Amino acid sequence: MSQPVVTLMTERLILRDWRARDLPAFAAMSADPDVMRYFPALLSPSESEAYISLFRERLHEHGWGFWALELRDSGEFIGMTGLNIPRVALPFMPCVEIGWRLAKPYWGQGLACEAATAALEFGFTQLNLDEIVSFTALSNQRSQALMQRLGMQLDAAGEFDHPVLAADHPLRRHCLYRLQKEQFIRGI
Repeated sequence: MSQPVVTLMTERLILRDWRARDLPAFAAMSADPDVMRYFPALLSPSESEAYISLFRERLHEHGWGFWALELRDSGEFIGMTGLNIPRVALPFMPCVEIGWRLAKPYWGQGLACEAATAALEFGFTQLNLDEIVSFTALSNQRSQALMQRLGMQLDAAGEFDHPVLAADHPLRRHCLYRLQKEQFIRGI
């Protein structure tokens, strides 16, 4: 049964359901080697379209998920941010993860942090989650720095090999960050 999709708003952003007009910008972002540096591969336009379909399916399944990210003042699509229940077996399951991906022109402006904070607040206050995790390749220092700005703590025992990456893949080794509801509420 389909759920109504929650829309979140921040000072500068709208986290919303995906629209057909988002595809060209999402496809361009997903084909940018800088944006996709810590992902296994660049995405083709058809792969980008399939991801949007998957994101929409999960949004309508739960009412939340990976939202399209839009600038409030211009309506411009700039990326994605949200919460997700991973569908691949990870060593710390069950869990809800937070993730983000922004087009390069929007890096370094605090937009990912603003969007992620809204998603975390929704997860802890509306979904009443006890914990939200995030993970990335060990070499992805930018994402780890954002996780730390969000108040997430590195799980020193949480390093793992991502199960969908080959044993010799340079991005296979990942680190895990955790954020407890109490930590987040204290930090607001």
